Amino acid sequence: MLQIGSIVDGKYKILNKIGQGGMSVVYLAMNERANKQWAIKEVRKDGVQNFEVVKQGLIAETDLLKKLNHPNLPSIIDVIDGDGTFLIVMDYIEGKSLSSILKEYGAQSQEDVIDWSKQMCDVLGYLHSRQPPIIYRDMKPANIMLKPDGKVMLIDFGTAREFKEKSVADTTCLGTQGYAAPEQYGGHGQTDARTDIYCLGATMYHLLTGHNPSEPPYEMYPIRYWNPELSSGLEEIVLKCTQRNPKDRYQSCAELMYALEHYNELDIEFKRAQNRRWRAFLTTASMAVVLGIGAVGFKTAENTTTSSTYDAYLKEAASLATTDPEESVSYYTNAINLNPSRGEAYEELLNFFLWQKNDTGDAGQDTGNAAATCVFDSEEEQEIRRALGISGDSSRSNEEYLEANTDDYNKFAYDLGIAYFYSYQGTGNKAASLKWLGIASEADPTADLNERNIQRAANLYKIADYYDSLGVRNQAGDSMVSFSDYWYDLTNMVHQEMETRDNNVNMLLIFKEATSQVFSKAAEFKNAGITREQMEEELSQIRESLDQMEILTGTANAEYEEELRQTVQNNVTLAENNLEAVFNTGNIGQGGSNDAADSAEN
Repeated sequence: MLQIGSIVDGKYKILNKIGQGGMSVVYLAMNERANKQWAIKEVRKDGVQNFEVVKQGLIAETDLLKKLNHPNLPSIIDVIDGDGTFLIVMDYIEGKSLSSILKEYGAQSQEDVIDWSKQMCDVLGYLHSRQPPIIYRDMKPANIMLKPDGKVMLIDFGTAREFKEKSVADTTCLGTQGYAAPEQYGGHGQTDARTDIYCLGATMYHLLTGHNPSEPPYEMYPIRYWNPELSSGLEEIVLKCTQRNPKDRYQSCAELMYALEHYNELDIEFKRAQNRRWRAFLTTASMAVVLGIGAVGFKTAENTTTSSTYDAYLKEAASLATTDPEESVSYYTNAINLNPSRGEAYEELLNFFLWQKNDTGDAGQDTGNAAATCVFDSEEEQEIRRALGISGDSSRSNEEYLEANTDDYNKFAYDLGIAYFYSYQGTGNKAASLKWLGIASEADPTADLNERNIQRAANLYKIADYYDSLGVRNQAGDSMVSFSDYWYDLTNMVHQEMETRDNNVNMLLIFKEATSQVFSKAAEFKNAGITREQMEEELSQIRESLDQMEILTGTANAEYEEELRQTVQNNVTLAENNLEAVFNTGNIGQGGSNDAADSAEN
C-alpha cells in the first residue's frame, strides 16, 4: 500500500486514503507544484489473482477514458506502471456517491432524480454517439457521484465496451445484479444503447423508491406502489426503461431525454385534459365537414400553417442571432421539432454555431471588433446532438425523420462532418466526424451536394480514420498505422484540391491539415521512408498555391480566408524548420507557435 506522506512519481504527495474496493485502494493526492488535488487508484499485484488480466482490463479502461471529453465524466491524467503495482491518476471528485446518499437519507425527491437522470442521459447519449459506440453497462447509484454544485459524475468504466455491430452476443455478464438488463446474463443477447437505458431505469427506480432492485422482493413494482405521490408520468418512464424486451424500451437516450423533459405531459391528469381538448376539436372538425370543408381541406390548411410557422421560426432566429443568441437557438430548435424531416433549420443552426462572434466583452456584449471565427465548441455540439435526438414521437428521433429526406440528410451529414473535422474544439474531433463523413461519402450527387463534395468527404473520412490508430502499437510493438499510406492519402487529398480550386476555404483548410501533420508527424513520416525532399516539395507546392491564391476583398469570407492563409503560411515555416531538426538531429523541434497543431486531434 502507498504510505501517507509519500511522493509518487516525484510529484504526487499522498494525503490520505479515501476509498477501498475488492481489488484497489483509492488515495487523495496533491501535485504540490501545480497545487491541485488528484485521486490515485492503486491495484497491487500481491492483492489480486490474475494480476495481468486485471491490469489489462485497467489499461483498457484508461485508454477508453482518455478518448472521452464530457463534463459528467472524470479525466485520466496519468498511468504509472510500477514493479508490483499499477496506479491510475484521475480527477478527484469531491462529493458523495448516490448509494451513500440513499443509505443516509432514503428515497430522493423526484425533482432531484429527474435532474440527475437527465445528466446521466446526456452522458450516456455522448458515449453511444462515439464511433464505435461505447456501452457503459453498469449504471447504478454507487457509480454516480454527486458534487456540491449539484452536478453528477459517472465513474468506474471497468465494464464498458465498444459496441460491435456484427456480434451476436456478449460472452459474459458484466454489470450488477438487480440493475443489469436481461440481455446481460448468460450471453442471451448483445448489449447496446438500450441496455444502458434499462440500467438507468433501474437506478431511477432505486433513487425514487429507496428500494434496491437487487434485494427482496427482487423485482421492480410501479414506483407509485411505494409512494402514490410520485408522478404517474415518471412511473410510465421508469416502466418503459425497464421492459425485459429491448424493443419495448426507449430506443435511444435522445428519446428518454425528451420523455424526462416532458414527464408531466405523460401524467394521467394531463392526458385527461388533452382528451377533453381533442374531443372539442373533433366536434369542430365534424361541423366543418358538414359545412363542406372536408378532410382534404383540413390537411392542406395544416400543411400550409406548419410550413408558414417553420419559415417564421427561421426568420426570427436569424434576426436574433446577434442580439439574443440563446433565443435564436430556441427558435431554430422549435423549427426542427415542428418539422424534423426538413433540413434548413439543422443547417442554419450549425452555421449559426460555426460563425457567431466568439469574442465578447463583459456580460456577453459584442465588443464591436470581434472577428467571426469558424469554431464549434462542446456546448454547441451538445445542442446539435439534442436537436437530432429530440422528437415528440417517442418511437423516432429527429435524425430518423431527417434521414427519410435523403437529400437534406446527406447534405447536413457533409456539413456536420466538415464541422467536426476542422472546427470542433472538444476531444476526438476526427473520430466524431467519421459517421457523418461516411454518410456523405456514399451519397448520390445533387444540386446541393455535388461530386466534388462527395469526393472530399471520402478523402477526409480516410484521414479521420487514421487518427484512432496514430501512435498506437499492437502487442508485438509494431505501429498500427502505415505512415507511408497516411502520407499518400494526405498528399493525394492536397493535390485534388489544387487541381479543382473550387473554393478558397476548402483548399486552405486542407492545406492547414497537411502542414500541421508535416509539422507534428515528420519523424514518423521519415521512419516510414518519406524523404526530406518529398516533404519539402509538398510544402513548396502549398506555399506556391498560397502565393497564387486570389482573395476578393469585400466578400463575406474575405477576412476568414486571409486569416487561414496567414495560418497556413506560418505552418509551412514551422514545418520547414522542424524538418531541419528531424533530419539533422533526429529530434522534433520544440517551442514556438502552436498554430501548426490547430487541426490535429485534440
